[in-house]
Amino acid sequence: MKLQCDVEVVNRMLPSFGMKSRGKGMRAVLSIGKHLDKTSQRSNIYMMICTAKDRAGSKYKLKGNIEKFFTWFVDEGKATVRLKEPAVDICLSKADANSLKNFLSAARLADRGTDTSSLPLSTLTPVRARDVEQPKKKLTIVSKKDYPLTSNFPYSLEQLQVSYCKLSRVDMRMLSLKALRKLDLSNNHIKKLPATIGDLSCLSELILHNNHLEAFSEALCLSTLQRTLQLLDISQNRLQSLPTQFCQLKELVNLKLDDNELVCLPFHIGRLSKLRFLSAAHNQLAVLPSDFRKLCLENLDLFGNPFVQPNPLDNKMQLKFPLPLQEIASRAVANLRIPYGPHLIPAHLCRDLEVAKICDCGCVCISYYIKTAVSMNLHQVSHTVVLVDDMGGTDAPVQQHFCSLSCYSEFLDNSLQRGIR
Repeated sequence: MKLQCDVEVVNRMLPSFGMKSRGKGMRAVLSIGKHLDKTSQRSNIYMMICTAKDRAGSKYKLKGNIEKFFTWFVDEGKATVRLKEPAVDICLSKADANSLKNFLSAARLADRGTDTSSLPLSTLTPVRARDVEQPKKKLTIVSKKDYPLTSNFPYSLEQLQVSYCKLSRVDMRMLSLKALRKLDLSNNHIKKLPATIGDLSCLSELILHNNHLEAFSEALCLSTLQRTLQLLDISQNRLQSLPTQFCQLKELVNLKLDDNELVCLPFHIGRLSKLRFLSAAHNQLAVLPSDFRKLCLENLDLFGNPFVQPNPLDNKMQLKFPLPLQEIASRAVANLRIPYGPHLIPAHLCRDLEVAKICDCGCVCISYYIKTAVSMNLHQVSHTVVLVDDMGGTDAPVQQHFCSLSCYSEFLDNSLQRGIR
């Protein structure tokens, strides 16, 4: 029976000498096995602890020698074994919870003097240096020749950077690194992201700068990344649009979209309530979505986009008189906040309601409306704004929708009055 974990052996006599324990464990391999006692010439069951400083190991007799087990936090991979002789506490941490439970069960049986044939014993031999190394948490590979082809990535990695390796796809071995918090695959040739990236349940930073991405999948937006992803860098790719579900990534704080081919930003971008840093410079944005007004940013960069010059009279009129019954019903569902879903109404109607537009009057319109663009000073949504163009401007056009001719006429009257003043 073997166990890999962090171990600290604390002498209980230290306080009586005015001393304290170090309070920090070392990576170790623990074994339970037979050892010949040279004094009595009898074999006994021992626990052996091997560390990087003591690879030969220190042995502790188990039979009748365990005073107490402390297992309150065993599900977190922590436990303490208190020995009678010597008077030490063996503090275990950072262990696999199931392996730790099995190891403690074996130690308990050995303490009771259970028949050794029923115990999963190991040979008490020195360990290899790699077995007691501290788990590797960070790995950086910036050359193709350093890329591991025959060996796996360390399971304990929390940060992984693989850049300038000409990867055309994401290596599936990376997707088994369940502790991964930061994945940097910048400066490669990746064209498509596997949906299984969403299985990295701790991932908070995903950096894909300078690749060949043409799409960001809906599956990723609906994965566990909704709860973890805080930084996303997909700048310098070939993206033309982002899915409506993109705004389900509600933990995003920093979003980098520069140097793509985006013709629009996600319709519900205002739902990214935690977003503080947004850069979408050098895209093909002509106008910003109406939801853009809801953002509350610290820094915004939209430089180098071909924004249109807004004109309230320049509109797209998509109205019908009288309104179709489906439009009237859909507006009623949205305005009255009636619950809906694919189990109640057809899926295509659900999709229409998901992108409902809000009129100046506060009412909702679905497929029939008047659309125009109005100028907005970007300082209304961001503390710091990078100039939109070389002329020193910080204004950009934002879409505006109207549910009826009367609402649009009232808007034009107000615009005219502001122009006269």
